[in-house]
Amino acid sequence: MNIAKNMEAIFVAIIAIAAATSLATAAVPKLRAAPATIVASADQATMHTVYVSAKRLSAEEKAAL
Repeated sequence: MNIAKNMEAIFVAIIAIAAATSLATAAVPKLRAAPATIVASADQATMHTVYVSAKRLSAEEKAAL
């Protein structure tokens, strides 16, 4: 699917989803909870790493797509 050709439809779909979400959550009252006293330190934070291993396509393979 060529995204550039369908950019208008994608934009309209995003706007429709945003409008429906804002209408669906408009009547929900805000939760009044006690203030949280959780403190996170930098040594407890975990950094997730994603490794992507794939071969690059040659010019012939790109042209075939």
